[in-house]
Amino acid sequence: MKKIIFLIGTTLLFACGQPKSQPTQVKTSTTVDLTKYLNTITSAELEKHLYIVAADSMQGRDTGSEGQKKAGRYLIAEYEKMEISFPKGASSFYQKVPAAFMKRSYSPTPSDSENIWTFIEGSEKPEEILVISAHYDHVGTKNGEIYNGADDDGSGTVALLEIAQAFKKAKDDGFGPKRSILFLHVTAEEKGLHGSRYYSENPLFPLKNTIANINIDMIGRRDLLHKETNNYVYVIGSDRLSSDLHKINEEANAKFTKLDLDYKYNDKNDPERIYYRSDHYNFAKNGIPSIFYFNGTHDDYHLPGDTPDKIEYDALAKRAQLAFATAWELANRVERPVVDKDGK
Repeated sequence: MKKIIFLIGTTLLFACGQPKSQPTQVKTSTTVDLTKYLNTITSAELEKHLYIVAADSMQGRDTGSEGQKKAGRYLIAEYEKMEISFPKGASSFYQKVPAAFMKRSYSPTPSDSENIWTFIEGSEKPEEILVISAHYDHVGTKNGEIYNGADDDGSGTVALLEIAQAFKKAKDDGFGPKRSILFLHVTAEEKGLHGSRYYSENPLFPLKNTIANINIDMIGRRDLLHKETNNYVYVIGSDRLSSDLHKINEEANAKFTKLDLDYKYNDKNDPERIYYRSDHYNFAKNGIPSIFYFNGTHDDYHLPGDTPDKIEYDALAKRAQLAFATAWELANRVERPVVDKDGK
């Protein structure tokens, strides 16, 4: 997550489904056993991915660096294994973000970089898009030390891989989402939310067709306010624009994950202004209902100690499962979430 510089349901039932010999037949989302796909999001797979994404060889994934590009190539290779491709209308897995776009008068300009996008097309309302995002950059190296960024935001990065895999497995079984899903790994969050800002100003799909954004930024550890348990997640922004989105998330949690949903940082008087400090904000400011999952800061935040061995993979899996369950409902419900609040 960026350090601040300036203030700024679907009814789900068990059913036998169609014979496995007919996997391409589209089945109704009301007959899916969602736990089957939710449980494909595992601690073991998240750990495997994160030890690679946040390895020393990635050199802290600084924006535009070779280490970040190497991490990006790993992500693309994993999507290709899953047979999840880049979106229609794009020519590759990359949305290039030029250095000039990220230029600021008071800080060094990063090198050219890229957002990475993949796509699962909807079966009934393919023109309506749910964006699930996480930033895959971190802060690089300082004074010869590697800042691995395992939690920030390696945890969100690998969660996207697992969520995409769950949706793909459901689609292969004939339960493809009704709406399309864009999985968006954004760059330059640490430099000022530039990657998500670039997408919001140069969207592949019209923003008016984007029904919601689920943003995942740091979900692998616990903070000092939750010393006794990791069975929680901070939920930020869910009720700022849409009462539907807030309700959908709470119902998904009550049904599947039973985390303690902590709204501390959703307070409009939050002195840390967390709502403005991750990539969901570039969607929310454009009137798109947005939800941000976050575990809070810890002693290794933006320090070399943010390493994969300190991640609590059971918590990472459960929080990723909540994001998946919420995404499932958004992608499959009859109506897109209503925008009935002003976002303030």
